[in-house]
Amino acid sequence: MSLARVTPVILTLNEAPNLARTLANLAWAERIVVVDSFSDDATCEIARADPRVALFQRRFDTHAQQWNYAIAETAVATPWILALDADYQVTPQAAREIERRLDEVGVAAFRARFRYCVAGRALRGAAYPPVTVLFRAGAGRYEQDGHTQRLAVQGVIADLEQPLLHDDRKPLSAWLAAQVRYARLEAEKLAAAPFAALGPADKLRRTLVLAAPAMLLYCLFVKGNVLDGRAGLFYAGQRTLVEIMLALFLIERGFSSA
Repeated sequence: MSLARVTPVILTLNEAPNLARTLANLAWAERIVVVDSFSDDATCEIARADPRVALFQRRFDTHAQQWNYAIAETAVATPWILALDADYQVTPQAAREIERRLDEVGVAAFRARFRYCVAGRALRGAAYPPVTVLFRAGAGRYEQDGHTQRLAVQGVIADLEQPLLHDDRKPLSAWLAAQVRYARLEAEKLAAAPFAALGPADKLRRTLVLAAPAMLLYCLFVKGNVLDGRAGLFYAGQRTLVEIMLALFLIERGFSSA
């Protein structure tokens, strides 16, 4: 089976609400690497209960460094790596497509779209961007980009047709704590960049007042979340709150530099 040529690699920190589902959706995998940042919930117990999982622990410094350790220092022996957040779900349809496309000539990596889920319900649309998740071992290295990381790939990146699911079941309090950290890092990145070098979305953020209402309207009406009931309102509220937090951190930086 050609999927034996793929090793899923997962980063975790207190992912007990998500990890078991993620592992269950990787039934085809012969070995799964989990790199944990010293969780204090049941994450490691869940990982150890699956005989396919090779569990490593590393103290977190940055997302890029954690990912580079995960893909280079955990004895991955397959020619392909599938890099997953613990709340990414690989559907059977996506797994079949991955299996079918591993032999595409000249392709070094594959980028996936996502169907964003709230409480297990898939939304009509979301602001979550495509992510390069599948790549040839040795063909990519992660670089830090504000609060997140980007995979720099040597070679052609193709797009998967089948989306993955983004299905985070952690409580809102955990999401809020993470977003505060992310917003602070993103504010540092935005404040340091010349305005002319920013893309349209980041220029909107630097106005301090336009990004939040624009995101609310984008989610509700462009992505159709107004038709997704409570799940859609919840998601639109989350994304708007992220933009408000980012604006507040940018304003705070202005106080300290005045």
